[in-house]
Amino acid sequence: MHPKEAKRQRTGTGRLAHAALIDSEILVGIDFTQNRRLCELLNDSGYFPVLLYPSENSLNSKTVGLKQSLGNKKLLAIIIDSTWFCSKKIIKLSQNIMALPKMSFSGTYTSIFTFKREPKPEYISTIETCYYLIKEMQQAQIANQNANCECLMTAFKEMIKFQLQKENDRIAGLLPNTHASDYKYTRKKEIPEFLQ
Repeated sequence: MHPKEAKRQRTGTGRLAHAALIDSEILVGIDFTQNRRLCELLNDSGYFPVLLYPSENSLNSKTVGLKQSLGNKKLLAIIIDSTWFCSKKIIKLSQNIMALPKMSFSGTYTSIFTFKREPKPEYISTIETCYYLIKEMQQAQIANQNANCECLMTAFKEMIKFQLQKENDRIAGLLPNTHASDYKYTRKKEIPEFLQ
């Protein structure tokens, strides 16, 4: 997690995902090349580390032989939790992360993060990344079939609903403007049906 994300986003999607996923860890930094804990994990022979990152040669749940390549190793998914702009610096400096095999999705997903606009339609939040990765790995019989990851999306939807409602409360004058740019936004947000 980028330090800015760690400092500013106390209830961001990375923290929500971490709260829901038992074996997850949050490591804060920009250059992870010398990060002691990450290096320990990457050097642990019990893990098969991958970086969630789209590329031409990315592995995915439908990659032939993926399950056999994992063998008895546990899939260790490294996910960069940051704004798209700040993640570029992590990618540039963290050579150990970028040297890992890349993993992406076999399916195509669109973010439901209606409160925040992503740079591209295919960009999704950290919590959605965790959710879709687990679902795809379960379909490939790599992840625990009994693990229920629906709590990730339930928490995410509640967060979005809460944000939209608070924005509408601010517009209605029930809450004060907290940012200089708030005065520009006077149109109430529609809360999508799937959040009701």
